[in-house]
Amino acid sequence: MAERWQREWYLNGVFNANPDNSRPKYFITVPYPYIEGPPHIGHGRTFTIGDIVARFRRMMGYNVLFPIAFHITGTPIQAVADRLSKGDAEYESRLRREVGLYINDPVKVSEIVSGFKDPWNIVNFFKDRYIEDFKAMGYSMDFRRIFMTGDPHYSSFIIWQYVKLASKGYLVRGRHQVLYAPDENQAVGEHDIRGGDELSIDIIQFNLLKFRLGDSYLVAATLRPETIYGATNVWVNPNSTYVEALVNGERWIVSRVAAWKLQYQDKEVKVLREFSGSELVGKVVESPIGAKLPVLPATFVDEDTATGVVYSVPAHAPYDYAALVDLKRDADTLRRYGIEELVKGIEPISIIKLPGFGKYPAKDIVEKLGVKGQGDREKLDEATGIVYREEFYNGVMAENTPYSGVKVNEARVKVIEDLRGRGLLDTMYEVEPRRVYTRGGSRVIVAVIKDQWFLNFGDPTWKSLMIKALGEMKIIPESYRQNFKATLDWLSMRPCARKRGLGTRMPWDPEWVIESLSDSTIYMAFYTIAHRLAETGLASRLGELAKRVIETKASDKEALDAIVGFYDYVFLGQGDPEAVAKALGVDRGVVEGIRAEFEYWYPVDQRHSGIDLVTNHLSFFIAHHAAIFPERHWPRAISLNNFVIINGRRMSKSLGNAIYLKEAVNKYSPDLVRLYVAYSADLENVMDWRDEEVDTVLGRLMDIWNTAQVIVDMGKASVEPRTLSIPTRWLLSILNRTIAEGARALEEMRIREYALMVFFNLYDAVKTYMTIMDELPRDEVKYTLWKVLEAWVKLMQPITPHMAEEIWHNMGNTTYVSTEAWPRVEQQYINDDVENAFKVVDRLIEDIREVMRVSGQAGTVNVYVGPPEQVYEMFNDVIDMMGKGAAIRDIIRTLANRYRGRGELAARLTNDVASGKLPRFKLSRDMEVNVVRSFKTYIERRLGVKVVVQDATTPINDPTNKARQALPGRPAIYVEPKPANEAPL
Repeated sequence: MAERWQREWYLNGVFNANPDNSRPKYFITVPYPYIEGPPHIGHGRTFTIGDIVARFRRMMGYNVLFPIAFHITGTPIQAVADRLSKGDAEYESRLRREVGLYINDPVKVSEIVSGFKDPWNIVNFFKDRYIEDFKAMGYSMDFRRIFMTGDPHYSSFIIWQYVKLASKGYLVRGRHQVLYAPDENQAVGEHDIRGGDELSIDIIQFNLLKFRLGDSYLVAATLRPETIYGATNVWVNPNSTYVEALVNGERWIVSRVAAWKLQYQDKEVKVLREFSGSELVGKVVESPIGAKLPVLPATFVDEDTATGVVYSVPAHAPYDYAALVDLKRDADTLRRYGIEELVKGIEPISIIKLPGFGKYPAKDIVEKLGVKGQGDREKLDEATGIVYREEFYNGVMAENTPYSGVKVNEARVKVIEDLRGRGLLDTMYEVEPRRVYTRGGSRVIVAVIKDQWFLNFGDPTWKSLMIKALGEMKIIPESYRQNFKATLDWLSMRPCARKRGLGTRMPWDPEWVIESLSDSTIYMAFYTIAHRLAETGLASRLGELAKRVIETKASDKEALDAIVGFYDYVFLGQGDPEAVAKALGVDRGVVEGIRAEFEYWYPVDQRHSGIDLVTNHLSFFIAHHAAIFPERHWPRAISLNNFVIINGRRMSKSLGNAIYLKEAVNKYSPDLVRLYVAYSADLENVMDWRDEEVDTVLGRLMDIWNTAQVIVDMGKASVEPRTLSIPTRWLLSILNRTIAEGARALEEMRIREYALMVFFNLYDAVKTYMTIMDELPRDEVKYTLWKVLEAWVKLMQPITPHMAEEIWHNMGNTTYVSTEAWPRVEQQYINDDVENAFKVVDRLIEDIREVMRVSGQAGTVNVYVGPPEQVYEMFNDVIDMMGKGAAIRDIIRTLANRYRGRGELAARLTNDVASGKLPRFKLSRDMEVNVVRSFKTYIERRLGVKVVVQDATTPINDPTNKARQALPGRPAIYVEPKPANEAPL
């Protein structure tokens, strides 16, 4: 079924979008995928949501462009090739599995994987697989517009982008700290890092304080230099390897790994000797403020964090306090190093006053959290976070420091200035988290690069533009706006080029390749013209020009001017189209047509993505549009969905639990995958793919399919009935309310709610109606169910397009349901009274079950519905007054005055509505009575017992006087004892 409709859609270009001035346009994009492997269910969630939006907008009358392209820039694909070339057996095994999803021949799989040592073979193989898989999911994309970021003509577009950024002063070159892979000799970004789309990676600046030891300095790292006044000792790890090294001409003692890192941080480092940390234990050093302090052993000290040396402030640092307590209790260690006397006299020195804490905040929090020792890292990390945060924002320096009364955050600045001025403080940068690796397996550290290319997001002019663009943009869910604001506020100097990997080379300096997140910021504009470039031959011409620019380091002015002139005209409307066309060797009408196509589609109406891209790509997307395009072409909306996990665990290829889209479609079907994605979680929630839940959704999908076939087999009524029964009026009300509220739900991206409406609530209503349809006129039933199915199948289409298309054509239609308009709301059918009355039926069923359970009776059920009309009047008055916010006491008083002699009933009705015993919606007596009677058979089939519905004002059989207990929305119930010989219903 699915293959048939996919074949028809894509062969006939059903979703190819061309400018059409008779319709409003809607341009939606999803970040193009990085194709170092096949798409997985995480891609499936994001792209399926994008497709649901595209299909919905198409139904609402929009001319929708939903394109796709492929990202290959940077090192991830190169890393795959490198790992294979190095003989990484584990990685090769994974690739065999991935290729084997598509190729059944093991010999062919081996040939293909062997060829992956050339990164372009990876690109070409997985590009085609993505297209196959996305078509297999039924995505309504315009596949004519496909390009890759490694295409020569795409490089011409990136050259233009960077010429524009340079002309505005936003592209700079200079010295700055960057994430760096020494083994690969290049700066790296999030896309280059293993797990970089999941990790929050920061660069942290440590202050290095110099402690005099003979003619050397023992260099300790800290984030809190103001605490030097509370230092009692220095910690080293006795089991780590340290070095004495010349660092910019000074003798420093640091860990061996620290010396290695420092040489990449603009420091000249020459190692003189190596030795064990135990050699330092027991020595006495002079602190930067002149205090004599012992060097003591501590296992919590990590040689791979900063210098591998820390000074101890046990009054204000939980790790230091715990380590000091441990050491004082460790008689063996004290004897081994002969430091008993040194340690015995050490007591914490309080230097910060902190409200809510005692003299020693570190001691307070360690004891409060029940820290067991310096090895209790989880609790110590929590304790450290609490103390450091509280002291930084609320602490004041004590009288025993030179900064008495000064706030901690101000004292820190003063201490740094003082110690730096005296040559006793330096800096060092670290990655957080500490151990990060590239996709190729190389260690990532922080380096200070002199000639690195940067995008200066901190430029005040640019910053104000990007903040303005965010302010004018819709963010869905709105709660993520603060994440964007925080990112844009924080963005400053961002390295934008690497020396390795695929992509566009910096035109003035081809040694550098523009990195993967920096060349994927405004490519949505390229979607609007990519197919036209191919059709007119301009793709080839622009590719040749880009090659000339790069080969000549942008000194080929003719080539550079032709590129810049073309994109300036197409995207910015600048320049003379005649001159642009002449420079490219095409007719003027060609470039004018390309310009018109861009103008028709831009700006991006909606960018849908995963939340992991907020802090990089999506923020860069906003920033680059603000920098280059006029305000009318700034993006209009960004929507986001959360991550996907598998059976409660993080999905990861390295964990071996990734579900590939190909596997999911083969196992379940595309529509089931789409429905599960839509139904299983709201956008802001993590989607947990659970196989057993998928099977449950499959059951519902099959039920809907079977129900639709029954309706199709019944056929369409020849005439519309003159009058409609209550059940028909109820079903048509549910249908039209779903049409109206469903449109609002999709408009607001409440996709899970929409899936529940269409595939669960509406189905339940149809099945309920079909339960009693034999009691209704045959032509009325056929008319109603056909009318419902005709709209229902359109409502299914955004989520389950293949099933919808099949049902649509089974009904005898020759058009594609994928291009049908949203069903029209027939307002005359929406009836609150009948819908509210049916809610009484559902609650009545539960009440009967409870009565049967408590009484133990299972005979005929007598239902007494509809107290006198005046009770309904009073009940509806309660609903009105509660809706206006009246207090319960005031409602009772008002009703008691209005209905003389019925104060007790007024109080009961009011209290029962307030407590939930009675419904909070209005009811009419006639409708409630008629609905309960109309759905008597439905009630019987739900309960498996015989039901007799009686008017509570004139009961025929009421042996226990239950009828008088009936209230609006709460019929009374009497269950007769079941005769011994009575057969089940």
